[in-house]
Amino acid sequence: MAGASCCAGVFVPGTAMGFGAHPVTDELLFRISLAQWSLHKLLFARKITTNDFAREAREMGFDAIEYVNSFFKDKAADQSYLNGLNTRADDHGVTQLLIMCDGEGALGDADSKKRTHAVENHHKWVRAGKTLGCHSVRVNAASSGGYEEQQRLAADGLRQLTEYAEPFGINVIVENHGGLSSNGQWLSGVMKIVDHPMCGTLPDFGNFCMDWSRPDEPDAWYDRYKGTRELMPYAKAVSAKSHEFDKQGNETKTDYRQMLKIVIDSGYRGWVGVEYEGSKLAPREGTRLTKALLERVRDEIKAESD
Repeated sequence: MAGASCCAGVFVPGTAMGFGAHPVTDELLFRISLAQWSLHKLLFARKITTNDFAREAREMGFDAIEYVNSFFKDKAADQSYLNGLNTRADDHGVTQLLIMCDGEGALGDADSKKRTHAVENHHKWVRAGKTLGCHSVRVNAASSGGYEEQQRLAADGLRQLTEYAEPFGINVIVENHGGLSSNGQWLSGVMKIVDHPMCGTLPDFGNFCMDWSRPDEPDAWYDRYKGTRELMPYAKAVSAKSHEFDKQGNETKTDYRQMLKIVIDSGYRGWVGVEYEGSKLAPREGTRLTKALLERVRDEIKAESD
């Protein structure tokens, strides 16, 4: 499974499909993957390592995984290590979907040399993604300056990286991750400027805060439903962020039913990744609750459409 996906018995190579490969059937609407960040507390505490990720995912019932480069930052060019991840993924029957890349510089840096350096810093993760059979690397569109200037700068860095990644069959996808990137209209505008079929988005249900220095102030937030609707036409992956749950198992900050309707109605039939980030529940418990919520809402929406 490390080099391709198998859906309904059909071999799907590389980036053959519009959702970055690894598509799912309409009967399922979407399948559910596990983002490594859900287990970040266990990873930072060194209770588990990236080598345990495929096993952890399988034990919780996931069929696919999404890596975070922070947890194997020095291993991007280590072929032996990457081959070991492939072996573990195969052993546990999970598909490796993407690598979330942070800490490699601002792809929209106003300094052209720094922007180019940031692009080059991501090259190793593109190559690692190819080795792991991923369909995408997730990057950030950090920049500075005015609204339109940041769009232009971010689009330039993203276009450079996408052109590098294209021969590897790797998509470059951008998450709403703070600043103007959490403004759905701004980021969708960046996608229009890049204008490349292998550059897309990864809408995150909970990351529409434009100023994390004041997350309790309403005007620091972009409407998450509006933002997701704006980003879905370019989506090649989706992140189901969760923090807290009520007694009925619903996420308290995001209406998952409304959000998943937006995802499905856009025509998206790819994977939806669980990304639990709460503090009140243990990582595995919060992860399982998020998965159960996605499954329940998916089944309800599917039943209504039958």
